[in-house]
Amino acid sequence: MTDVRTSSTRQSGRGRSQIDKFFDITGRGSTLSREIRGGVTTFVAMAYLIVLIPLIIGDARDVTGATLDPAQLSTMVALSAGLTTILMGVVGNAPLAMAAGLGVTPIVVFQAAPYMTWPQAMGLVVLEGVVIVVFALTGIRQLIMDAIPLVLKQAIGVGIGAFIALIGLVDAGFVGHHESAATAVTLGTFGKLAGWPVFVFCVGLVLMIMLFVRKVPGAMLIGIFVATNLAIILNSVFDIEPEAWGPVVPKVPDSIVATPQFDLLFNVDLFGGFARAGIVTASVVLFTLVLSGFFDAMGTILGVGEEAGLVDKQGRMPGLSRILTVDGIGAIVGGAINGSANTAVVESAAGVTEGARTGLASVVTGGLLTSLIFFTPLAGVVPVGAAAPALVLVGALMMTHVRKIDWENTEIAIPAFLTIVLMPFTYSITVGVAAGVVSYTLVRLAKGKARQTHWLLYLMSGIFLVYFALHPIEEALGIS
Repeated sequence: MTDVRTSSTRQSGRGRSQIDKFFDITGRGSTLSREIRGGVTTFVAMAYLIVLIPLIIGDARDVTGATLDPAQLSTMVALSAGLTTILMGVVGNAPLAMAAGLGVTPIVVFQAAPYMTWPQAMGLVVLEGVVIVVFALTGIRQLIMDAIPLVLKQAIGVGIGAFIALIGLVDAGFVGHHESAATAVTLGTFGKLAGWPVFVFCVGLVLMIMLFVRKVPGAMLIGIFVATNLAIILNSVFDIEPEAWGPVVPKVPDSIVATPQFDLLFNVDLFGGFARAGIVTASVVLFTLVLSGFFDAMGTILGVGEEAGLVDKQGRMPGLSRILTVDGIGAIVGGAINGSANTAVVESAAGVTEGARTGLASVVTGGLLTSLIFFTPLAGVVPVGAAAPALVLVGALMMTHVRKIDWENTEIAIPAFLTIVLMPFTYSITVGVAAGVVSYTLVRLAKGKARQTHWLLYLMSGIFLVYFALHPIEEALGIS
């Protein structure tokens, strides 16, 4: 497979800087300014995770009733995200940012912590990373990704587009749910748009779209900047409930610099969870972590890679083995540092839309993330409503790949449809991938194409069926 640093056009290299040659910026049709802009855009789009993840973990208790300090968690989450994102840029040479995943973190909080201590739960995260790295180094992970049909890879990219757009709409309060509503989701929380945070989102989205269609460089950054400043002004003028803004309240911080807190660093118990919770319980949690981390990252890597033009006509991505290895290392680093499992995040697509095509963008993003260990107050400036318009716009652009799918062929259309819709409907990339693989395999069987179907698809379908039946299995084992 072609190395990611090897240009398909085989540029001569004359007149190119060392940075250009190392990341093959020119060969991928990008420029230094685009990479920097893309890296900054990804950082701004994902900065809320540095605030949100510590709140999710810090609000939970482990089996002993102990909690983790959000301030210490913020340092760990920013540090692990920054280091692994830089590693992805230098080693993987891909515009993929790494951070604690919203798909994996709840597993740590709600499935691991109730049965073991925090160090033991983070130990399982480290083991998850080890398993994924072994899969990557032995070629198993790439073999699995290559076995997935091209149509499902295309559907994964489209599904992630729908998913990331829904995340933006929900985070902004434009789409919501209320227990008294007759539908699963509504316009706003009560069936209508209300509140200044939603107004900020709407202004940011309209501005961003107008700038983007006029091909203004940095359209997303400009939109986020304007929306953030509007939010700060509105929050200072009007009496707005802090909860309305989400995890980040837009206001000028009292101080810019904060002292990093490294108390949680390497506070990990690798195998204690098996002794504390029991081998069966710990194994089920580890299985869930590996499956979610494995396929969440796979979907994101393929989706963002497709958007960046890094996927070839066969649906393969150059340098994939290194990218997958770094992704696994991200989980190891995240668990060891106590920042939860790091994985490639869908917000990377925001930077790609701004022109990022190489690992230099990830180095920029990682540098900014790492700096947050000293400037954590700045992570609390941009509200999700100001960053959410970028996610909606990126989602719209990623949805354009739906044209590549042959919708007249039911053998393709049905699995593609399930892959696309179940990602946003279930808030899970893994569920979308699982539904697509299982349905594709079953449809092929029904059409008498059993021998023409890759044997790994049968294996994956079996694993995914276990995943879907995990709750009754846990109940049968007495660990629900």
